[in-house]
Amino acid sequence: MSTETTSSNPVVVAITGGTAPRPAQVAASRGILPLPQADLLEILVALVSGNDAELRDNAAATLREQDNAALIPVLSSPDAPTSVLIHFASQPEMPTAVHEAVIANSGTPPNAIAKLARIATSGNLLELISLNQQLLIREPAIIDAIIANPNRTPEAERRAAETKREFFEKERGAEQIASELRAQGKEAAAEFIEKSEFAEHLDESGFSVDDAMFLASHIEVLDKDTDDSWLGLEFIEEIYEESEAQRQATLEKIIGEFINEEEDVPGERISMINRIMKMGVKDRVKLGMKGDREARNILIRDPNKLVSSAVVNNPRVTEQEVEMIAAMKSVSEDILRQIAMNRQWGRSYTISLNLAKNPRTPLANSMTIMNKLQLRDLTGLSKDRNVPEAVRRHATRLLAARTGKR
Repeated sequence: MSTETTSSNPVVVAITGGTAPRPAQVAASRGILPLPQADLLEILVALVSGNDAELRDNAAATLREQDNAALIPVLSSPDAPTSVLIHFASQPEMPTAVHEAVIANSGTPPNAIAKLARIATSGNLLELISLNQQLLIREPAIIDAIIANPNRTPEAERRAAETKREFFEKERGAEQIASELRAQGKEAAAEFIEKSEFAEHLDESGFSVDDAMFLASHIEVLDKDTDDSWLGLEFIEEIYEESEAQRQATLEKIIGEFINEEEDVPGERISMINRIMKMGVKDRVKLGMKGDREARNILIRDPNKLVSSAVVNNPRVTEQEVEMIAAMKSVSEDILRQIAMNRQWGRSYTISLNLAKNPRTPLANSMTIMNKLQLRDLTGLSKDRNVPEAVRRHATRLLAARTGKR
């Protein structure tokens, strides 16, 4: 039982401190001690959170029986006990007038208002809370509570969202986000945010601060470690010319591929894909070149060849990832050609075999690769109905030449 009381009444101090005689404690829990209403409420709130089961149950019942009309003057008073204000802020079943008194009292702790905003069932009450902009700024959790409450009115949501955007998201624009990331030692993420198109006007781009921070968390390569020499001027149109319909089709394609590959696609991945596809092509190219493995796994499926090319030009892409990409039937011929012509990856037998077996690999590259395949793999290709007929015939000719069989 708490010994911290607002009242200086020795009876209140003794009962909340547990030093009063048992009969007095029981009488207080039943509400039959002759005390001012504020003192009685402070005792009841202390007892209802105590460890004594009898006193706790009695106090809970007594609080439920309180006359609401008698509660309002106490809750409206500047001398209202803080514990009492907190208690009634946490009771969702109380009449609106009681909650209004709690909200209007400047002595109610902001975190208690945030809790009330989470549990309130009255949209009008949420509107009342949203009117106090200074309180929302002082306790941002209230903003999130209003926006998350299904009982909010459009007006309450509008006010909360405007306050969040004006005082928190604008303040945490690209420059401040980058500063925060640098303070955390995340230089690559800071660079990405500073140079991204979406962050130039964060409050107008459809991106929240959370979106920006989430995408930045998947950046692992510094500018100085990337090579964009492959990104020639001839690709400029492909960087900028993308309709909303094309972007939506890309989103559906990527999600569809994951669904076909996995029985249960994690919600986190779906969320990440949605966030990535809010970005234009230019930002997706940057993410492909600088992003982590999860970002690469998503963007290699982007039908825009610049984006998928950025992935294979990411300095952190691993041989195991390239093995997977070489086997993918959904990547473009351009990507498979880049892999086939890369000397480092050409030393990997698995990558070479996957390219030879991939029906989308350009025929000229497949033919060259097949010259170094082992007999057992040539035998498999000669019978593989999923590869082009020209590949099967060439495999058969190579087998005959090596074994002397016609």
